[in-house]
Amino acid sequence: MKTSITHGARKQDFTTPSTRASSPCLREKFELREKSFLSPFACSSLESAGRARQEPPCDIRTPFQLDRDRIVYSNAFRRLKHKTQVFLSPLGDHYRTRLTHTLEVSEIARNISRAMGLNEDLTEAIALSHDLGHPPFGHGGEAALKEIFSPDFSHQQQGVRVVDLLEKQGQGLNLSWEVRDGILKHSKGFGEIMPTAPGELAATSEGRIVRIADIMAYLNHDLDDALRSRVISPDEVPEACIKRLGSTHSQRAKTMIKEIIYTSGAENGKLKLSMGEDVFSAMTVLRQFLYHQVYRSPSVHREFLKAKRVVKELYSYFMDNVDELQQELKKMEMAPWEPGNNPLERSVCDLIASMTDRYALNLYSRLFFPKALF
Repeated sequence: MKTSITHGARKQDFTTPSTRASSPCLREKFELREKSFLSPFACSSLESAGRARQEPPCDIRTPFQLDRDRIVYSNAFRRLKHKTQVFLSPLGDHYRTRLTHTLEVSEIARNISRAMGLNEDLTEAIALSHDLGHPPFGHGGEAALKEIFSPDFSHQQQGVRVVDLLEKQGQGLNLSWEVRDGILKHSKGFGEIMPTAPGELAATSEGRIVRIADIMAYLNHDLDDALRSRVISPDEVPEACIKRLGSTHSQRAKTMIKEIIYTSGAENGKLKLSMGEDVFSAMTVLRQFLYHQVYRSPSVHREFLKAKRVVKELYSYFMDNVDELQQELKKMEMAPWEPGNNPLERSVCDLIASMTDRYALNLYSRLFFPKALF
């Protein structure tokens, strides 16, 4: 038995439960269809290495489509809207946040993946989740946690921890192996734009696309925001970058995207991402310019020092006040600290890394600012 739904002139048939056993479900049809158009370098849904915890497959969505939906509906994803990209608590509505950065990375990565015949669903899932482990206050918050918790702390590793252990009150999202690998390998600080070391590369072409899309996105929008905030002026932007990449966000993005699409190719049976020397050189110059003139500029750096102090004092407070730590973990819908499972330091770090900028600032004000009694 079948029911029909008409959309304009198109008519689609959806199999009812009574006939599912004798015909492929929608997910299976999608998985078979992928084989007809995906590049040999793509990771198809049927090739996924699976999840840490086995679960029944969805009738409608492929594994990577399911991952994408779990990410978008997670608390950690929603919190990105109040986490810093570059400028702390900007007053203007047009400055990027960690969420808008994530969306721009996703769009760039999907466009590249589509053009190269890769798996858009996997690419999008990695892109949307790549910064879930970022602490409040951008790289200032990350630097603080490196100093007070562990020099090995990184937002990449924290991101995997978020999706494995912290979301859904300790249940995690149980994402596929390929998405988790993409989160872990999406960045290495001020490392190479196009890394060649095997340990730094994501296992999938889609994960490698997200890494370069992440760099393309922040090179463009961080320059945009720096000009908008007048941290730099237009005449300070290196001439070589303008000449080769373009003078607008749109021109620069188009140049970079086309370059990676048309220059990359097969090498030893694998997809090798590459760029022409002139575009790659211009991106490198722009990146160095942003690091020295924007990220480390006195005005930006001064605010990051304040943010680091907030993170450090919150960390010390919760190390000494376990009952309040438990209350905050409950508010954040995270699992309570259990001495047998986690060191106290680990749970305090998880709590602070999960906070948004405004949550951390409001909490800091409540805990440390004196209140009028009358």
